[in-house]
Amino acid sequence: MIVRNRFKSFALGLVILLVFSVGAYAVEVDAGTVSDEMFTVNNVWMMVCTFLVFIMHLGFSALECGLTRAKNTVNILFKNISIVSIGLLTYTVVGFSLMYPGEAFAGGFFGFSGFGVGTDAAGLTSAYNPGYTYWTDFLFQAMFAATAATIISGAVAERVKLGSFLVFSALYVAICYPIVGMWNWGGGWLAELGFHDFAGSTIVHSVGGWGALVGIIMLGPRNGKYVNGKIRPIMGHSMPLAAIGVFLLWFGWFGFNGGSVLSADPGMVSMVLVTTNMAAAAGVMSAMVVSWIVQKKPDLSMVLNGALAGLVGVTAGADVVTVGGAITIGAIAGILVVLAVIGFDRLRLDDPVGALSVHLVCGVWGTLAVGIFGHAEIGGLDNELSFVSQLIGVGSVAVFSLVCATGFLFAVKLVMGLRVSKQEEIRGLDIGEHGMESYSGFQIFTTQ
Repeated sequence: MIVRNRFKSFALGLVILLVFSVGAYAVEVDAGTVSDEMFTVNNVWMMVCTFLVFIMHLGFSALECGLTRAKNTVNILFKNISIVSIGLLTYTVVGFSLMYPGEAFAGGFFGFSGFGVGTDAAGLTSAYNPGYTYWTDFLFQAMFAATAATIISGAVAERVKLGSFLVFSALYVAICYPIVGMWNWGGGWLAELGFHDFAGSTIVHSVGGWGALVGIIMLGPRNGKYVNGKIRPIMGHSMPLAAIGVFLLWFGWFGFNGGSVLSADPGMVSMVLVTTNMAAAAGVMSAMVVSWIVQKKPDLSMVLNGALAGLVGVTAGADVVTVGGAITIGAIAGILVVLAVIGFDRLRLDDPVGALSVHLVCGVWGTLAVGIFGHAEIGGLDNELSFVSQLIGVGSVAVFSLVCATGFLFAVKLVMGLRVSKQEEIRGLDIGEHGMESYSGFQIFTTQ
């Protein structure tokens, strides 16, 4: 007990020393922009949010694994950890400089400030946001980049070639995502237009959703999904895993949206966390009611996607809507996600995890909802929020993302092919692509 108490005292002292040390150093480097205390607090909060966004990748992994078959679990896990690494590396090499080109703009549509990242030796200069360090700024943004590619993974699961998917992901996250991000967050033409996307309903989620749509169309449905004009459900192998994944994503979203305040301002951060949380809860309840009515039984997968639908929907306007507005946005998103899952299935668009319904449909809805429920004065904005500006932003991002995804996937298909063989798909990608099983002693079924 004595040793434990001494350890606690030592740890507390170390934390206090670290905070005061960093604060003292911050005031020396960044004097005149924010106070030394706020510079330290901002950095600590932004780094915590970075960690929360990072844990979302575990949530995506668990959700995708749970909603797909056990014979493809290794493949899904492999893709998810690879995408994080690809996103971080490509964002380091070109993405950050494409998204935030600084003075290297070309009419608000394109800019590139050079390869790699770097600042002064201490890393305490950020031209984009002087409230915290350059490195904190870069790392938080890099986590967002990796998320855009992760969205596509679940939509094309169980039939895409591993190598082809990784090459496409590298191209998409290195080029398409940062250019779209620059249009708004980097001070480009959408920002000048007054388009508002607080944390990425369009810039992150719909960019991933449009890429997923092209991938689903070019790959076609899984073997056995649509037979003789009928829809054949292919059940996921672990609903507990799927539920864990959604809870992790909900948890991580506090960093995703909370960090997008880009400071530790207590009023704005706390408000954003409330609107984010309430939209998710509303999405759960509306998805529950609608799925229960339509399917005659309460569907857990629909309820889980309802939570994500509410989160995606409120992400564009979490800083400019009231609590009532957030609940309304989340509730409508929960309804839309149920109808979209059913609708895409009837269109023979095979999406194993509902990525199109969650990220594309609700991303578009949430962005447009800013023009309906958003109040500029809540977020302290100079410009008024306009539905027309939101619509232009959604449409332009859609066109650019579709062109990029189609071009990249078509090129990859010509060179490498996109889809595994029917035999490999039936046997499972774990054995076919990786030569290993996801679970010890797993029995392989070859009926589909």
